[in-house]
Amino acid sequence: MSDYIKITEQPSNYNALETMSSKDLLLGINNEDQKIAEAVKYIIPSITKLVDSIVECYKKGGRLFYIGAGTSGRLGILDASEIPPTFGVIDRVIGIIAGGDKAIRNAVENAEDNLQQAWRDLEEFNITNNDVVVGIAASGTTPYVIGGVTMANEKGLLTACITNNPGSPLAKSVAIPLEINVGPEFVTGSTRMKSGTSQKMVLNMISTALMIKAGRVEGNKMVNMQLSNIKLVDRGTRYLVQELQINYNEAKAILEKYGSVKKAIEAFKKNV
Repeated sequence: MSDYIKITEQPSNYNALETMSSKDLLLGINNEDQKIAEAVKYIIPSITKLVDSIVECYKKGGRLFYIGAGTSGRLGILDASEIPPTFGVIDRVIGIIAGGDKAIRNAVENAEDNLQQAWRDLEEFNITNNDVVVGIAASGTTPYVIGGVTMANEKGLLTACITNNPGSPLAKSVAIPLEINVGPEFVTGSTRMKSGTSQKMVLNMISTALMIKAGRVEGNKMVNMQLSNIKLVDRGTRYLVQELQINYNEAKAILEKYGSVKKAIEAFKKNV
């Protein structure tokens, strides 16, 4: 794994950070952050290919799995955990982190170095050939992630990765590599910064596009969101006011009766 140059480990474009004012530090970080969106834009053709492939698997009953360690693993779990409340879809997008749930908050020593553990973790979900496994690793060298996608390949699953080092061992181990070259980090090697931000952006794109293609959005509204708090009930009510041209109180009563924006719209239009 040492026969290629890790862009994420290259020296920062800035030096003597400890001597810089707070404003200059923030301007420097912001200047680096502005490079991220362009780097993501550059790989949209690859993201498109992955989304279309995931949609095909999803329509056959498949699920989307993210596997990662450290920051990358946490970002996968974050994206997966937001799917149920946002789109009302349970257990179809799943995040797995090396070291288990404990690792979400605390580093688990050596968890990312086990080549076999990711597949063991995936097997707990009764993996099928319709499932998709996306490995996330800024370095592109994490054994946990490489081992997981390699075994998934052998079992006939579609595999992909999100990495910030083009040509990495991870990128070479999957069917669809997403290689985001954001350049060196502001703090040398701190991949929770630009690399992590780029991963979050791409995860948002993948899962949001998937849910839209799966029919969980209508127009531009989250009509299947879970009504789990006052804010979301209010949002759903306002959706109904706009869509059905009725007053707020009537919309709220219909929403509470049917339990979702989509069901409320269907029932209202059926009874008109």
